[in-house]
Amino acid sequence: MKFGQVENPEEVDFTLPPDHPDTARNLRAGKSKPFKVYIGCAKWNRADLKGFYPRGTKDELSYYSTQFNSIELNATFYNAPSKEQVATWRDKTPDGFKFFPKLSNSISHFRRLLNVGEFVAGFCDSIVHFEDKLGVTFLQLHDNFKPKDYDRLEKFVKDFPKAVPLAVELRNTEWVSSEKIADQVFGLFEKEGVIPILVDAAGRRDLLHMRLTSPDAFIRYVGANHPSDYDRLDEWVDRIAEWRAAGLDSLYFFIHQNIEKESPLLAEHFTKKMNDRFDHLDLTIPRGRS
Repeated sequence: MKFGQVENPEEVDFTLPPDHPDTARNLRAGKSKPFKVYIGCAKWNRADLKGFYPRGTKDELSYYSTQFNSIELNATFYNAPSKEQVATWRDKTPDGFKFFPKLSNSISHFRRLLNVGEFVAGFCDSIVHFEDKLGVTFLQLHDNFKPKDYDRLEKFVKDFPKAVPLAVELRNTEWVSSEKIADQVFGLFEKEGVIPILVDAAGRRDLLHMRLTSPDAFIRYVGANHPSDYDRLDEWVDRIAEWRAAGLDSLYFFIHQNIEKESPLLAEHFTKKMNDRFDHLDLTIPRGRS
């Protein structure tokens, strides 16, 4: 079964949990005007975004980047990109577009953050060629990476190049089920300027910690291929409005589905709602092939 997938989404309580008390404190540091919002999908491949590309589209990334202002770059998880590949992707996209590359699984899953300095340096040496189109790099840890490995995570975060923005996704409940452990790891993130990723997946509501360590929010939204996907997005718009009023500077919101069918449609719905709620966003409404 895919991460967070459930057979009967209608049985899941999708109500967003309340914010952690530290979220309000960290939002108060926000200073950004205007509000910076980036919305995208996880991939641009035609096979994943079925029916999105107009007939005759020859370059998927070039078209994708006219419809979205960002991409969660999952491809780099499986193959660390070369400098030349990064430059090619960069040059295909318009000004203002942002790439959010996922650190390779050789770092996160195979070596499990142990003795990865050379791999991190090589990865970062490549992705800095995105130049001003580099968004936030993110580390997705294996779901069996637990607090017993905290020392590895602490060393990784402290050693990570400070010139490259970093977010971390924790996928094991032990990180958030103990207040002492949660305070330790989120305290580390706050001190080191790391953004904790919020994951909204139907079968993993236990990981939706709602804890921000800065005035920036990075959300990975996983639709359940169910009508409730749209209601869940509406609730996120409400919560984001509360955060913005409290000081939220930047939002990075990426939309997935367990079975990729309607990610662009969900993104269209969410983008319209965000434009309606917030003045002066003027985000492009993604529109695929009708």
